[in-house]
Amino acid sequence: MEAAGEYSTDRRVAGTPLLAPTHWIPAAPLALTSVRLEFDPDVAFTRSAARPSLPLRPDGSHYASYAETIADLARPTVFEDRPTYRLLAADLAGPQPVLRFGRGTYFDSINTGEAAAHEYTAGRHDLRAAIGDPWDPARRPINVAISTLTIRSDKESHFYLHWRDPAKVGHAGGLYQVAPSGIFQPSGEGNEAHDFSLWRNIVRELAEELLGQSEDYETRIDYDKWPFAARLSAGLAEGSVRAYCVGLGVDPLTFATDLLTVLSIDADVFDALFGQVVDGNDEGRVLAPEPFTAEVVDEYVHRKPMQAAGAAILQLAWNHQLG
Repeated sequence: MEAAGEYSTDRRVAGTPLLAPTHWIPAAPLALTSVRLEFDPDVAFTRSAARPSLPLRPDGSHYASYAETIADLARPTVFEDRPTYRLLAADLAGPQPVLRFGRGTYFDSINTGEAAAHEYTAGRHDLRAAIGDPWDPARRPINVAISTLTIRSDKESHFYLHWRDPAKVGHAGGLYQVAPSGIFQPSGEGNEAHDFSLWRNIVRELAEELLGQSEDYETRIDYDKWPFAARLSAGLAEGSVRAYCVGLGVDPLTFATDLLTVLSIDADVFDALFGQVVDGNDEGRVLAPEPFTAEVVDEYVHRKPMQAAGAAILQLAWNHQLG
């Protein structure tokens, strides 16, 4: 990816375009449960970056934000300013891995990262210059997507990918991504503390992207009584389900920030939980399972149009033999 060339090669993750400082990439996979989460809801983002170049409305006034511009001129199917957990700090390479979050909203990233990407393609660098290091939470509001490589673990393991339909999504349309992948956020209003969990976020995304379940939850989820969630959690406790964190990284073009995770599920448990994986969802198309082999991993990492985070997760999962 051309935009990655603007950064030092030692910031590249596993030879992919994804960027990260050294303290974002652990030397070995971390058990997902070993990553401590901290929440400080009162930390506000105070630094003001340069405004993106915004077009005019029909009445001659400028749009107020990049998100407002997209909503009015090219609104994707999935485009709503939901509450999120905003990254404040991260250390995944130290002896006590930790992620610290505050409050954010989905459009925070649209108004900075997506706007910076648009300016880059137009030959402008105002926002990128104002933001500086895109992995610094003091320089821009950072939402985190939890991107999970899901592997059906067997003698011949397979993994799942998602093709993001440009007509349905506001980010990374036309690219492949690991499945599932979704913004770290509560499931609905009033669930901020209840859903502040990497694992619960992954469980919801698995149900949404691989089983086609709606992401609109009418009531607070009782994860202990939801059979799908309870069986996954039981598998995690007994070892038939294994969840790892392999790092955190930033896309060099859009500044999208992804927590890089891998979920390896024994074949019998996977089949009981998922049955027939859907071939499409609200954000695009789910591919038929791909063999988890060196040749297939290399093909997607280096030759297919894949999101930088997805390429990094695939390569790291292969390097660490997490299938």
